[in-house]
Amino acid sequence: MSKDMMSMPGMEMMDMSVMQACMDACSACEQACTVCSTQMMDCSPACMNCADMCNTMMRSMMRMQGMAPATMMAMLDACIAMCQMCMDACMEHAEHSEVCRMCAQSCQACMDACVAMKNMMMSAA
Repeated sequence: MSKDMMSMPGMEMMDMSVMQACMDACSACEQACTVCSTQMMDCSPACMNCADMCNTMMRSMMRMQGMAPATMMAMLDACIAMCQMCMDACMEHAEHSEVCRMCAQSCQACMDACVAMKNMMMSAA
């Protein structure tokens, strides 16, 4: 985390390990969803959308300057919703597709990390 970011109002109260874990989970989920989307199963559109949302969430956390807490919370909610949709779609194939099973697990991990980020932000406010 850069010194400029750490000097932003409210950042000193943020748990950087929670933020880093969320960025890592978003990155891993983006990768898993991208791989899963290439299988051309009926979960592919959900996987592509989830990959895009996870990438956007991660990139937004990397440059939080100008990011209002309410906007960040809304983005976290959107990422959680997109991961849930993708996970539900992939779980329909998880018994027969290792890639879908891994994608669903990655979506769950991303949702957990986004919830932890939201909880941390609420407690820091």
